[in-house]
Amino acid sequence: MTQTQGQLAGRFVLIVDDESDIRETVETVFKSEGARTLTCSDGNRAVQICLNDKPDLVILDMMLPGRSGFLVLEKIKGYEDSPVVIMITANEGKRHRSFALGLGADLYLQKPFSMDELLEKSVDLLRRTDEVRSRATARSKD
Repeated sequence: MTQTQGQLAGRFVLIVDDESDIRETVETVFKSEGARTLTCSDGNRAVQICLNDKPDLVILDMMLPGRSGFLVLEKIKGYEDSPVVIMITANEGKRHRSFALGLGADLYLQKPFSMDELLEKSVDLLRRTDEVRSRATARSKD
């Protein structure tokens, strides 16, 4: 029997949320699509992992112990090899959404969200990021 590759085969995804149910659910779905995953529950650990292990994608809760999702964004975005970041939150404030996007979040999803939507958006953002980086690399070789 041949196993098909998932939509996230070869991708490394960091899942950061202080709610274990959310971490476990996202991890299960992403692993089923071929991703290598790592989870953590606080912002300080998330920054360490991002700086040392270079995930392709970070699913990041806004409200975290140790360091908020906003402070994590400030530390991990703005570099050429920054991960794609999808911020997830139960907060309905429009200012928080604007602030997160201004700090470099690639997408802001409000809880509750569907796993299908999270997966679809993740795959799309990673694909687009790959295309942009590929074009930039091609231009730098010219």
